[in-house]
This record gives sequence, C-alpha cells and structure tokens, in this order.
Amino acid sequence: MQYLLGYDIGSSSIKASLLDAATGRCVAAATTPTTEMGMDVPQPGWAEQRPERWWQEIINATRQLQATYGFEGAQVAAIGITYQMHGLVLIDAQGQVLRPAIIWCDSRAVELGNQAFADLGEAHCLEHFLNSPGNFTASKLKWVQENEPAVYARIHKIQLPGDYIAFKLTGEFQTTVSGLSEGVFWDFKNQALAQELLDYYGISPELLPEVVDTFSVQGRLSEDAARTLGLAAGTPVSYRAGDQPNNAFSLNVLQPGEIAATAGTSGVIYGITEAPASDAQSRVNAFVHVNNTEQQPRNGVLMCMNGTGILNSWLRRMVGEIPYDEMNRLAAEAPVGAEGLVFLPFGNGAERILANQPAEAALLGLNLNVHSRAHLLRAAQEGIVFALMYGLGIMRDMGVAVHTVRAGNANMFLSPVFREAFVNTGNLTLELYNTDAAQGAARGAGVGAGIYASVAEAFGGLECLLTEKPDPALQPQYEAAYARWQQALRHQLNASSSSSSSIPTHVTQHAF
Repeated sequence: MQYLLGYDIGSSSIKASLLDAATGRCVAAATTPTTEMGMDVPQPGWAEQRPERWWQEIINATRQLQATYGFEGAQVAAIGITYQMHGLVLIDAQGQVLRPAIIWCDSRAVELGNQAFADLGEAHCLEHFLNSPGNFTASKLKWVQENEPAVYARIHKIQLPGDYIAFKLTGEFQTTVSGLSEGVFWDFKNQALAQELLDYYGISPELLPEVVDTFSVQGRLSEDAARTLGLAAGTPVSYRAGDQPNNAFSLNVLQPGEIAATAGTSGVIYGITEAPASDAQSRVNAFVHVNNTEQQPRNGVLMCMNGTGILNSWLRRMVGEIPYDEMNRLAAEAPVGAEGLVFLPFGNGAERILANQPAEAALLGLNLNVHSRAHLLRAAQEGIVFALMYGLGIMRDMGVAVHTVRAGNANMFLSPVFREAFVNTGNLTLELYNTDAAQGAARGAGVGAGIYASVAEAFGGLECLLTEKPDPALQPQYEAAYARWQQALRHQLNASSSSSSSIPTHVTQHAF
C-alpha cells in the first residue's frame, strides 16, 4: 500500500489526512489539539501564534494517525502542506524562530499598507500587484522593520506558515509564486518579484526564500524530522499551498468560472479567472492559483470575511458549550430573518470587504419579549452568510460569474440554516464534497511527486455528497432579511465615520 499524507496548518487546529494513493480515499484523519488553539492578542487588533506550537501539533497529529491506523512510515509516498495564509514567520541563521508569527487576522500593518497604496499609486498597485499592499505579509514585515529593528536585523529568511512547516520537515528555505503573491511580493504584470514594493519598504529580496513549483519535489524528509514523526527519511515533500488556493484545489476548482467556498474560522469565496482582475478598493483580492503557468495563467479571486466560525465558537461559549449540531438544530427553530434580529459578524480584525477598516460585531433589533437563544443563533448564521454575500457582490461587480459553488462537507456548511441562507440569498447552487484541506494537500503531494500522471487522476475518490438549490418560496424572505442587514451595516459605518473620517460611509446595495 502507498499512502499520501496531507497536513493542514490552521489557526484553530492542525489536521492530518492519510489517503490511499490508489483509490484516492481517505483512510485516516486526525485533528489536534482537542480544544481550539488560541491566538495571542498583545494589543487590540493584533493576532499572533507561536510557530513552534504548529510543529508540535504536526507531531501529535502524525502520532495520532499512526496509533489509529497502524501504517508504516515507509508506506507514505509523499507529503503535502496547506496553511493559513498571509502569516509572517521570521527565522534566524540558525533556523530559530525570532518572534511569534504575525498571523492573517492581525491588523497592525493596515496603515503602512494604505500609505504604500497611496504613495506607489493605487492604479499602479492594482495593475502590478492586483491588490493594495494592505495588511498582507510584506506590510507586516515592514512593521517589524520599523518597530522591532533588533529582531529585523537578525532575520535570515521570512516564511509563510506553510514554508515554516516545510522547513521543519526538510531543512530547506523555500516558497512558491502563489505564496509570494499572497504576501504581495509578486508583480503580476512583470511576472517577477514586486521589486518596487520591496524598494519602497526597504526590504532586501535576499530575505525571501527560494521559489519552487507548487507541484514538485521541494525537498525530502530529513533524518531528524523522520525520527520525530515516525516516517521514512527521504520521503518527498511535494506540494504546498495557502489554505484558500488549496481548498479550491481539493474541490477540483481549477478552471475559469469555477468557484470554491469555505466557512471555517474565516469565511471565503474563491473564484478562478484567466485574466488579471482587481477591485479598485482592494476589498477583494487576487492571488496566483496553484495550477498557474505562463502558458495558461490561473488566478484566484478571493473574498475573505474574518468573523465566520470564530463567531460561531464564541457563541457556543456564551450559550453553554452545547454541541455545534445542537446549535444548528436550535437555529432552525427560528424563522427566516430571526424576527428582525440582525447580527453584524465582525470583530475579528480589519475586514477587507469593508476596505480594510476595523469593524465591530453588533447585535441589532433585540426585543427582550420576542427573541430567544434560537433567534440569536439563527441571526448569527444569517449574518455570516450576508457578509459573505456582500463580498460575493463585489466579486460579481468585477465580472466573476457565480452560479455553482463547491465546498467541503464541513464547518458551517454542516448547518441546514447556513446552507439554506447561502443558496437563497446568493441565488446559486451549492455542492458539498467529501473532502477537506488536508485531503487536498495529500492529493497535491501525489501530483507533485509524480504518483498521479495528471491532476485529473488525483480526484478519483472525490464525490459530491449533497446539492442544494434556491427555493423560490424562500428567496423573497431572504431578500428582505439581507436588505435589513445591509441597512444595519450602513448605519454602523455611518455612525463610526463621526469618529474616523477614513471609514467608508457608502455601502453598495447588492441584490441577486
């Protein structure tokens, strides 16, 4: 038997999946830790995690797989990695981590990125980077340069979270073009490093790792890592990709017009385009997709909403740690629109869909004589969907066609209320598949190591489990509830503008 091993480095947990290479079926999976990993918040708007913790949980997940399935390390033919995007890991010349990683939802670099956007020229940035430098990895590195110069002086290489795990596995400092693009280190027009941004920030390109292909033998498992993990030295590490490009890959979303979604800690809708596309306010972002080539360009247009599963987990703590399936059952007891209760699901850092401004969570329209726990849970799930649909409206305005969306049968998509709100508000078809991020990474490893002769061959075990379509009887109810939500968002942003003139006061009305 040959197996493919995929690791998913999330901000809440580390997941590992073991696939039978011949059938493409997942034979074992592990998630660690048993309680969600936390984020350190040294100051409001900051978010950090220790990369060493990710590595320890990789060890724990691998041992858990071995304990439950009993495979031999030498049977693992290839390893793939997917990871939380936009994080910044700093490594010194001895391979040691210099400070906690500044992760995706950290907002400290927003103003630096906004200033770069203005100084370099908005049109120039969108033409070359397809994005504002915003709150991405390059801007986070500039923040370290300005605020922690002693740390910056010791940097040997910067890494994305997945690059760090690959380094721990192989000892190699590497990244991909897709990874460079997610940090706004890539110039789409010139197909080269974003030298103008590096020069503007005063960042040496020597700090960036070597570039390797997404699907390739990028290194081999070192003796030390093999002993630690109980695997075979020399096993190829042959795929790495950020969580959203990888989520799309795991769903076989590779061609223009195909759409993927995920609703974990954050919520994302990700569509594939051939021609470069950008949003004038950089509320929706574009990155190099995993199957991009010079001959066949493939970019991923990504809208991200921070407050998705993290809001659901916060609510779970507030309502007594009941199981998520019980929360979903209770949410279904309330009617569409939660009888006027509106939840704005923000409060987890700067929101890109709101022009990268800090936004607070808000519960509006609360009637103590009407609303119950069920209303609260339904309003939260609907509010998350409405925020995703607001971002989807921006994507549609950019010319991204959206008719069918594919997602894994996991996280918020397990909720019937969430699925119903998603398809009826967006007027789209939803397909759920038997896959997850770690399985996608394992399939990618099979492609990169040459175990599969083609990308198509890697999806032999992928199956659609559920298809959900809009209900004409429900669509008017969701249209009315979404209109109330948009009105509440406009009201909140208008109120905030009195204390900060930089907060946008116009919110586009999207109807589908």
